[in-house]
Amino acid sequence: MESGYVTLEQVAQHAGVSLATASRVINGSTRQVSQRLRDKVTTSAQELGYLANASAQTLARNSSSLVGLIVHDIADPYFSSIASGVTQHTEDQGLVLVLGTTGRSPHRENQILATLRAHRARAVVLVGSRSTDEESNRRLAEEIRVFRKQGGRVACVSQKGLPADTVCPDNHTGAADLARHLIAQGHREFAILAGPTDLRTARERLDGFHSALSSAGLELAHHNVVHGAFTRDGGHESTRRLMAVGTNATCLFAVNDVMATGAVAALRDLGLRVPEDLSVAGFDDIPTLRDLTPALTTVRLPLEDIGRQAAALALDGEPSDEPRLVTVKGQVVERASTAPPTH
Repeated sequence: MESGYVTLEQVAQHAGVSLATASRVINGSTRQVSQRLRDKVTTSAQELGYLANASAQTLARNSSSLVGLIVHDIADPYFSSIASGVTQHTEDQGLVLVLGTTGRSPHRENQILATLRAHRARAVVLVGSRSTDEESNRRLAEEIRVFRKQGGRVACVSQKGLPADTVCPDNHTGAADLARHLIAQGHREFAILAGPTDLRTARERLDGFHSALSSAGLELAHHNVVHGAFTRDGGHESTRRLMAVGTNATCLFAVNDVMATGAVAALRDLGLRVPEDLSVAGFDDIPTLRDLTPALTTVRLPLEDIGRQAAALALDGEPSDEPRLVTVKGQVVERASTAPPTH
């Protein structure tokens, strides 16, 4: 008999049980069925090649085996590394991971979360920096509340503030630690590729770096702070703008590694050497840095572990009424892209 045409009624008949009993076994209903009848139904289903109806299982259990993962851009190694950790933890539990990408659109983020809620996903992991747009954050918070009220669970990798468990990288402290390290190396004049003005992660890293400079009595010239896209091309374009205006900086800090990668390429295009003419540092320690020459000084975040922690908050143990916060600190990693200034 071809599996696509086997019905639940045929499984019940083959097992010698009622249709209701067969449905409870196959669809995972919470109502109890004896082990003897359960074994008969599962054996018959296997022999006949029956394929369970996912929608029926979802209704019986009030949740599906789906776990949603929502990221801004899966091509960005920061997000793909975190996604790898989420995937490992989800697959260890025999669940199915569904990926949605937002392109940094708050509307798209809400839309994907609503779709996952409609499919009664068991849990969702939201990965991405929050915007400073309070209205879009309010709408997302409301969608999360509705999802949780329906029985789903949500965990975030970002800044705290949403009504969900959150794994929060300590961006401020990591950037401040990096600044202190570079000051100890002998740098006194800095430039910063600060990313978008409306992105909280970028702002936290800029503020942390700037606060350490201020504590050391160092000023950051306004023209040495350049805002641009949070991407490789954004780093490339921001660096070209910085160098066109002119800078006295001996060290350039990009608020993420993909921007730093673009910065190194732009400096090379301009005939400048890293670190001899300008030191460059980043933040995140993405895997693709292994291929960058010279190797990049950065702040290492345990990205895969952050993904696993977020998935654990969403899937393990009992849900918490009050959102839980896990703070993850970064570690400064010195490599060849920074050196004591020669001028």
